[in-house]
Amino acid sequence: MSIPFVTLNNGISMPQLGLGLYAPKQQNEVKQSVLDALDLGIRLIDSAAIYGNEQEVGQGIVASGVTRKDLFVTSKVWMDDMGFDSTLRAFDKTLNDLGVEYLDLYLIHWPKDTARKETWKALESLYEQKLCRSIGVSNYYKKHLEELFLYANTCPAVNQFELSPFCFMPEELAFNQEHDIQVEGYAPLVRGWKKDDLVLNEIATHYGKSTYQLLVRWNIELGAITIPKSVKRARIQENMDVFDFHISTDDLKQLSQLFDNTRVAWDPRDF
Repeated sequence: MSIPFVTLNNGISMPQLGLGLYAPKQQNEVKQSVLDALDLGIRLIDSAAIYGNEQEVGQGIVASGVTRKDLFVTSKVWMDDMGFDSTLRAFDKTLNDLGVEYLDLYLIHWPKDTARKETWKALESLYEQKLCRSIGVSNYYKKHLEELFLYANTCPAVNQFELSPFCFMPEELAFNQEHDIQVEGYAPLVRGWKKDDLVLNEIATHYGKSTYQLLVRWNIELGAITIPKSVKRARIQENMDVFDFHISTDDLKQLSQLFDNTRVAWDPRDF
């Protein structure tokens, strides 16, 4: 089945499943994973300057032969580059490293306690110049968004944060949905730490799916975009094979009660 699209609050269409590229080793595996993902039908590529692999990502895009207009390319400004002018410089470097003329989505990577306003103003400037088709934030929880609303002229189109049953905070998901901000979940597979969880395995077996596929599908059922990471073609394919089943209401409820605050990244509540 083909990957569905969601429509962002500015009318832009974004694939609901993509490839995450967080910090794989620098042995050409990033380029190959991008090639494999695009060959399999993935069109959403999620990168970030701090990952240190955007040149490889760009090489993979070029080698794939997929036309730019058919891709949805995301990047993020890192905390050390936050601020108006420094964000613009970081953006220029990202474009150069990726070898593209524009981004489909540019995000503030983390809500560092200084320069959040100046950084958002830089993103709004890039958006107004049509260098980004959409802008958004990452790892923003309600308190960060409420602050942003005080000075933003443009509502974030996307908020990307860690999303799995084990760190699920329904009030955060609901707050974004109430404000028409599309949630994008990263680390849905929890780096495999929960693959032996009894509840996950019982429910996955019921649907004839792997625990990884169940976790990806759980994100989809919530209405989130999700970007599982892998550098293996077979695993990328496995992560895509999640559109031929639905999780029942009872199973969704059971999965959503697995919260134990297991996270692969920092807790945004600490920012």
